Amino acid sequence: MRRRQYDLIVFDWDGTLFDSTALIVRSIQAASRDLGVATPSDQDAAYVIGLGLQEALQHAVPGLAEERYPELVQRYRHHYFKDQHAITLFDGVPELLEALRERQHSLAVATGKSRRGLDEALQISALNRYFDATRTADETRSKPHPQMLQELMAELGVEPERTLMIGDTTHDLQLASNAGAASVAVSYGAHEIEQLHEHAPRHVAHSVAELRSWLLQHG
Repeated sequence: MRRRQYDLIVFDWDGTLFDSTALIVRSIQAASRDLGVATPSDQDAAYVIGLGLQEALQHAVPGLAEERYPELVQRYRHHYFKDQHAITLFDGVPELLEALRERQHSLAVATGKSRRGLDEALQISALNRYFDATRTADETRSKPHPQMLQELMAELGVEPERTLMIGDTTHDLQLASNAGAASVAVSYGAHEIEQLHEHAPRHVAHSVAELRSWLLQHG
């Protein structure tokens, strides 16, 4: 067994562990149609995944009157929670987390989801037992501001140089950089691989199996 390079490994949730990108995109588009505003493209809706919900909707659906964004948030939540039972973990996620726990890494989640949304997702996926701490966008600053990751490091007593952030968006990689931590990207989520490479992650994994292999060798 190789010596750990990182004591704390922090995962994004949507598009990294949970195969929810398509549902999020559909929910943003359906909420836009409900309000009778222009529907964002798949690419524009996917790009904002990882941000706090209202911030994401303001980017994906620009030009809506400010007082109508709470309504857009409610319509998004209606569509998302209606179908979230159909979302599944990416293949190999429980095995990945189990292998990291066996190596005695601390594990955490830093997500743009709400606390309610993450708690429901953790219950659905039965992954609660793997994580030592979690942060959501409605209880701290949204990505890519470093506060979310800084709070996790402080709570678990780990320095930035011993922390690794894993995510599928440039928001995740910027979060790591802003907090002084290293990052690894996955290419099977919301953002294009070219966008991910621009932020110089230590590695870009194309599957959970590849991610697990890299982490056991280099994490």
